[in-house]
Amino acid sequence: MSKARKLADLLDSAGDVSGGKIADDTINSEHFVDGGIDNAHIADDAVDADKLANAINTSIAANTAKVTNATHSGEVTGATTLTIADNVVDEANLKVSNSPTNGYALTAQSGNTGGLTWAEMSTTSAFNDLTDCTVSTAIPTVTTNPSSGVGHVWIEEDTGNFWVCTDATTNANVWSNVADGTRGTVQPSYNADILIVAGGGGGGTNGGEGGGGGAGGMLTYSARQLVSSTQYTVTVGAAGPGATSYSDRTGNGGDSSVTGLTTAVGGGLGGNYPDNATGGDGNNGGSGGGGGGNFSSSSSNPHAGGSGTAGQGNDGADGYIDSLYLGGGGGGKGAAGNQGSGSTGGVGGVGAASSITGASVYYAGGGGGNSNGGPDAAGGNGGGGANGSHGTANTGGGGGAKGMNGGSGVVILRVPTASYSGTTSGSPTVTTDGSYKVIKFTGSGSYTA
Repeated sequence: MSKARKLADLLDSAGDVSGGKIADDTINSEHFVDGGIDNAHIADDAVDADKLANAINTSIAANTAKVTNATHSGEVTGATTLTIADNVVDEANLKVSNSPTNGYALTAQSGNTGGLTWAEMSTTSAFNDLTDCTVSTAIPTVTTNPSSGVGHVWIEEDTGNFWVCTDATTNANVWSNVADGTRGTVQPSYNADILIVAGGGGGGTNGGEGGGGGAGGMLTYSARQLVSSTQYTVTVGAAGPGATSYSDRTGNGGDSSVTGLTTAVGGGLGGNYPDNATGGDGNNGGSGGGGGGNFSSSSSNPHAGGSGTAGQGNDGADGYIDSLYLGGGGGGKGAAGNQGSGSTGGVGGVGAASSITGASVYYAGGGGGNSNGGPDAAGGNGGGGANGSHGTANTGGGGGAKGMNGGSGVVILRVPTASYSGTTSGSPTVTTDGSYKVIKFTGSGSYTA
């Protein structure tokens, strides 16, 4: 066959050599055009490591064995373990579901993008979010009865006062103020009426010139709060002794008191005769003692009555300048002492009435002054001793002139029977007046509310 005929047999109708005209296994690498085999004509997974250059295999092996990264510096540091530097994660680096607003707080919201959301803070006090705290404009009371019991916190929001419940007994709560204390502790209490009378002052010297003793100071309290389980100490003032000499000025009555209340001041001793300032004036006290009598203005000024204590009593009267040496009357709770007149010494100032026991009784009358030969001057209503008579015991009356003793003091509490504890010391007398207990102290002692 000719060469032309052989070539013609290899060509197809388009004049190309087709695969169907080439016998199997007859074309080798020498017959491929350079670059004629591209990626599209290489089957997947057809090239193995043996067909790769040694350099490529070496690089692959090196990277497979690598366990470290390149060393980083700056905001992210390290090689094996990478660490974010302090203070570099800012707002822009956070994945948050919404845009920030000044004053908002970042809150956890698991259903939102990034699980974080900027949210507005509540304007209500954070204490409202506590489960064992009450925030109120009111204050707790003994009947608040917090369900959480002891340890419950109560805040008075308009003052900042802060209480903690320390006793949760039903309707007898105790709340301790642990802030500035201006509101005090809230705990069970009840009201009581209280009378405090100090001892009356003694009368001036025996003779024709002594002044009457001043009444003991008298104080009354209505609906005064007593705190349950609190002990109130009671002091009852002793009677002031009458003067024993012209220079004796020690006869003021004793003070009376109750814990937490103003002290009632003992009555002032009545003045004496001497023509000098050492003993002629009445002493100051709850009520002042009357001044001693004097016979002549040429020898001395009138002897002044003593001053009373504001709110507790009144002044004693001045002694009268007269040949009968008229001593001034001692001051009483209700009025000042009276100056002598005619041949009679000064009458003691009237006391004041109290119905704390259930009956109207006068206390704290001033003692009567002396005269040289005239009739005895009366003491003031309320236990004041007349000239030559002692003041009445347990009234706080002033002693009459001629060295008479004043009357001892008294303290009386009037409490609801339903609240009366029965716990006392000092042996007070306890009586009942309607729905009240009347606790009368004629000596010192105590009452536990």
